[in-house]
Amino acid sequence: MSLLVVGLSHRTAPVGVLERAALTGEVPTRLLHDAAASSTVAEAALLNTCNRIELYADVDKFHAGVAELSLLLAHHSGVDLEELTSHLYVHYEDRAVHHLFSVACGLDSMVVGEGQILGQLRDALAKSQDEHTAGRGLNELFQQALRVGKRAHSETGIDKAGQSLVTFGLEQVAAGAGEIAGKRALVVGAGSMSSLAAATLVRSGVTDLLIANRTPARAERLVEILGPDVARTLDLAKVPQALADVDLVISCTGAAGVVIKAEDVAAAVALRTSPQPLALLDLAMPRDVDHAVHELAGALLVDLESLSHAHAASPGAGDVDQVTRIVADEVTAFGAAQRAARIAPTVVALRAMASDVVAAELGRLDSRLPDLDERSRAEITQTVRRVVDKLLHAPTVRVKQLAAEPGGASYADALRELFDLDPAAVHAVSGTPVGGRPQPSGGGAR
Repeated sequence: MSLLVVGLSHRTAPVGVLERAALTGEVPTRLLHDAAASSTVAEAALLNTCNRIELYADVDKFHAGVAELSLLLAHHSGVDLEELTSHLYVHYEDRAVHHLFSVACGLDSMVVGEGQILGQLRDALAKSQDEHTAGRGLNELFQQALRVGKRAHSETGIDKAGQSLVTFGLEQVAAGAGEIAGKRALVVGAGSMSSLAAATLVRSGVTDLLIANRTPARAERLVEILGPDVARTLDLAKVPQALADVDLVISCTGAAGVVIKAEDVAAAVALRTSPQPLALLDLAMPRDVDHAVHELAGALLVDLESLSHAHAASPGAGDVDQVTRIVADEVTAFGAAQRAARIAPTVVALRAMASDVVAAELGRLDSRLPDLDERSRAEITQTVRRVVDKLLHAPTVRVKQLAAEPGGASYADALRELFDLDPAAVHAVSGTPVGGRPQPSGGGAR
């Protein structure tokens, strides 16, 4: 597996670019299929969150793979390739594995240590499995990334160092608009982030909560979970009028355009009697709340851009170094296991060839000594097999050890050359057609 990741995130692109590049609706699915259909790609997965878009692919050519994935990202995001390229990052092989494991641990998140990324990674893997674009390689990689992320959270205090984006956002709101407890709140959206926001508000002491969503049934289900004594639904069309009756708004929808306009916020502010500003926490990408709200007196807008600045100025996490070491160790172990696995088909093919040679020679013995008694034949058979096993034991064990080291693939090549192994036999063991690579599991994507 030659892993390549091409993407952009809050670390490399300003919020304005991320907003324009945001993939919504059916676009992520189309991008995933187009990536998997590329002549350079065997498997593909897409990690698409509010502050990152990353394509992971098993490629046969590095430069061609980078060019193809970059072009696809530009095409599906609608951002000009020349502009997008300046914000893209590329990681290959072990560096790509290191990046994914770091992402899984929350080291690359806007809020370091946040645990939501594990769910997003799990969703990305499930999506690629459902769409049949991920094969054994990406399945193993993402499963291991999830295990590494869980290990980081269970063995270190990274959870204390970081919070979810919702929690961090509410801290910024509280700093500018007073404590969350007792506020009247409105949540626009009923997806995973909005649901987390609503649950966090209830835990923070909000007892009057409105839920508005494009699909009323989802809002109703969320109200059932939170409890009708705390939450109630609101028609999405009535959100502008409801702004005057609440103290805090959290919005995170999948809408392509602005959901809460500056003029509606201005009208609501004019009707308010509270000395505290109307607080709006916009966690959507692209943004739900008009950027012009930043300029309104009596309103406080906290969005992904301001959260990014706020977190950059916050003190670093004390456990980041420990998690960084975990990632480094896991990358080394994963690489060694992958390299060892690559030589396994060669070792199996070698032993199969040796077994065929033994069988052929015993067959010749039978034809030359047809009167050989069964006991003698069994003893000869066992002796020949024991000799072959002893001759092969040291080289096969040693080549497995050497293959686990960087550059170890050359030892498998040497073994195939020295023993004149049929390439078709090796590929048959690995499930790879001669001259090609494994297809994604489930088929149909290419």
